[in-house]
Amino acid sequence: MTNKWIRRLADVNKELLLILSIIVAAGLVNFFISGQRLVLSFYNLPTLLAAYYFGRRRAVEAAVASILFVVWMDIMNPTVLGNGLGLGAQHLMAWSDLAVWAGFLLISAYATGSLYEVGVRRLRELQDAYFGVLQILTQFIGNDKFTQNHSYRVSVYATRIAEEMRLPESRTEDVRAAALLHDIGKLETSRDILYKAARLSDDEIKEMKTHVEKGVGMLSPVGGSLRRVLPIILAHHDKFDGSGYHPTRGNEIPIEARIISVADVFDSLVSDRPYRKGLSPFEARDIIVKGSGTDFDPSVVKSFESAFRKQKMEVPEVLV
Repeated sequence: MTNKWIRRLADVNKELLLILSIIVAAGLVNFFISGQRLVLSFYNLPTLLAAYYFGRRRAVEAAVASILFVVWMDIMNPTVLGNGLGLGAQHLMAWSDLAVWAGFLLISAYATGSLYEVGVRRLRELQDAYFGVLQILTQFIGNDKFTQNHSYRVSVYATRIAEEMRLPESRTEDVRAAALLHDIGKLETSRDILYKAARLSDDEIKEMKTHVEKGVGMLSPVGGSLRRVLPIILAHHDKFDGSGYHPTRGNEIPIEARIISVADVFDSLVSDRPYRKGLSPFEARDIIVKGSGTDFDPSVVKSFESAFRKQKMEVPEVLV
């Protein structure tokens, strides 16, 4: 909990630092440009940027900070804003201009920040619909119940590892989508192989390995953000030392694929299969740790261990 608040405080400090730095930069402009109306226009920048990047609350805060900063400057040096504001009747027009500017700045901050939040909300609704469609799709493409539930569990595990690694939200969403669809190629794999109660022969292993290319081929016609997951699906069986399905190794493998690789193996180890009983989560964890640097990316394994200790590598029974 403490670490969470520290990270949150660090994020807030970055936002405030950006806003305050722009306000200070606008203040420096006062020394080079004369004319109150022109100078005040520079103080719109912090508000616009805060609205664009952080939303309504930060935009209003930036607007208030800009207004207070301008008033403070005038008190300290009445000539800093062009001809100066002053306290006499002859400066009434200058003060009225400042009041009108401050009012419009606050209104602009509220309105622009609100538009930003509406856009964010609609994007989240679209993402929810997108992943809802993906989950419905997995209901249709699963050749067997194990494959269907396995893909869902892998998506949960992989997402939690990605969050532990603090991947950007967009890349975390790509991890989730790729994990849901990583075994889609098994739709074209023989059910006899999928259901076989004994270990697979060499020819059957070769047939099983083709599900990766088959899956990418099935998804290739799809456009939009789903196209980004194709390289991830293609590489999710690649190993860190280059001994996987493809000769790629290390950082040549997309980080999203390296995450799914750990989640995929973890779920396979703890799940019952036709030819063996599932291992305990602790036994599966030890196997993954032993594969660090060979089968798996050490940084991903470290985040996996961290999530495991925090009991994040669990799926509610109702979803299993």
